[in-house]
Amino acid sequence: MDIEEILNLGTYPIDDSGTPGGQALIDRCRADLRKNLYCSIPDFVSPQALAFMAEEVTGLKAEAYHNHSLRNCYLHQSKDTALPQDHALNLQDRSSVRMIAYDQLIEASPLKTFYQSKIVQELVAGIVGEGPLYPNIDAYQPANYVYYENGDESSWHFDSDNSFTMTLMIQPADHGGIFQMSANTRSASSENYQQVRDVLLGRREDTIVSIDREPGALCIFKGCHSLHRVSPVVGDQLRMMGVFVYEFSPGIGGDPKVNATIYGPRALGN
Repeated sequence: MDIEEILNLGTYPIDDSGTPGGQALIDRCRADLRKNLYCSIPDFVSPQALAFMAEEVTGLKAEAYHNHSLRNCYLHQSKDTALPQDHALNLQDRSSVRMIAYDQLIEASPLKTFYQSKIVQELVAGIVGEGPLYPNIDAYQPANYVYYENGDESSWHFDSDNSFTMTLMIQPADHGGIFQMSANTRSASSENYQQVRDVLLGRREDTIVSIDREPGALCIFKGCHSLHRVSPVVGDQLRMMGVFVYEFSPGIGGDPKVNATIYGPRALGN
C-alpha cells in the first residue's frame, strides 16, 4: 500500500507542501499545539489503510507483549517511604496495554509506510516547529501498534522526556478508552506536586479535557508536562492505536533496559 493510498490527500493536500491547503493545515495545527498542547487532524488516514492496520494488529495479537504494572504518574513502580503515602510520587495506579513493536511488523505494513513517509515527517516537523525530524533507528521504537482489551487502561502519567507524542487512532473501543489530558500540570521549573496530586485524586476535574478520537485521526500532543491517560476500556472491541517516535537528531535509538520494560525481556537480546 503506497502512502498516497494511506493518506487522505483529497482532504489534506500535503503531498505538495507549497499548496495553500497544506500550509494552512500546518499553521492551524501549530497554533492548536501551542495553545492547547495538543492538535488533532481528523480523517487523516483512509478507511482502507485503517482496515489493513486493524487486520495486522489482529494477526499479531499472539506476539504482543502485555505491558502491565502498578506505577505512579512518573512511570516508577517503587514508592518513596520518606514521603507521605498520598504524595504524588507515592500515588500508584494500574496500567495495562498490549505492545506490538516495529520489528514485528511486515515490511509492507502501512504503519511502516506511514512512519517512513517524508510527507508525514515534514508535516509533523512543520507542526511541532522545532526543526527537522529524523527517523528513530531503534529496532523496536519507531512505529508501534498499541492495543487495549476489555479492562485495559493507561493510568495518569507524564511522558518521560519526549518533546511531543504522536498517535493515530485506528479503532476505538465499544465504550471507555477515552484520551484525557490535564495541560501544563507541571513545568520545567516546578514539579507542582500539589496540583499533580489533586488531579490524581480527582479534585481538579476542571483542568481535564477529553479529546475525541475518531478512526483515522492523527493526534500530536505535549505529554512531558501534561498529565494524560486512557480511561478503562469496556467491551469486546479492541482499542487500537499507532504510536510513532521521531527524533531531532539523526542516529538516535533506545536503551535496551528501557525497551525491556516496554516490549518485554526479548529486547535485551538485540
